[in-house]
Amino acid sequence: MNESGFVCAVVVQAGSYVFDTQRTLDQFDDWCDQAAQHRPDLVVFPEAYIGGYPKGLDFGARVGTRSTEGRRGFERYFNAAIEIPGPEVDRLAGAARRLNAMLVIGVIERSGRTLYCTALTFTPSGDLVARHRKLMPTASERLLWGLGDGSTMDVIEAPFGRVATAICWENYMPLYRTALYADGVEFWCAPTVDERDVWQATMRHIAVEGRCFVLNANQYLTTDHLPHDYQLPTGYEPDVALIGGGSVIVSPMGDVIAGPLRSSEGLLVADLARAAP
Repeated sequence: MNESGFVCAVVVQAGSYVFDTQRTLDQFDDWCDQAAQHRPDLVVFPEAYIGGYPKGLDFGARVGTRSTEGRRGFERYFNAAIEIPGPEVDRLAGAARRLNAMLVIGVIERSGRTLYCTALTFTPSGDLVARHRKLMPTASERLLWGLGDGSTMDVIEAPFGRVATAICWENYMPLYRTALYADGVEFWCAPTVDERDVWQATMRHIAVEGRCFVLNANQYLTTDHLPHDYQLPTGYEPDVALIGGGSVIVSPMGDVIAGPLRSSEGLLVADLARAAP
């Protein structure tokens, strides 16, 4: 917390480079450099930021069949995922240390032959203290990612308060929310790719229901983040938004403090008073 007793929160709205994890990590470092200028206590990145969210792809999957081209595409996605522990995780931990902040970031985790949509939480000293796998991938995401389980529904005691994470559709799950409320969450991190208007209502509802700050980080993904051989149903066109952002920071009374940010990448920054009304 800063000298006035506020918690500085930074939400990063950015798109990752699908299939190019190294380039995404380089961009991650750039965003951390920008966030560091605000001397944050907590920094939140979107869902599937490291490893990518393959919006619009079906990987050649139909009921009862799978195309050879689709299998090759999935292999490409599989190889872009990260292992935990691993060098990419070490790099994320180093960024948390440089920021001297809690860091929450969405990754695609490779474990054995299964991928998971995972959120990692690091302390200011770079320790990995939470590794939450999305409990139920949404709709066709189940073709790509395995299911998490309740063993990773952690609320972390940070230097400034209690931090928890709900990934995208988990924010619509009443029992998941109840579990985090019961553990005293004060700073609710919501990495997502949900750009719909109804998402804004959900973020405000959770803030009021849980009397917690909500920090929502969404991707702003355009076709410029994709390789030109990315198999979109409509074909490749430059500078077309596939995920339109909408990141937002909400107070425990449901008031929007920052955002929603749309139509561009960028940072949301807010000083948050810890004590909820």
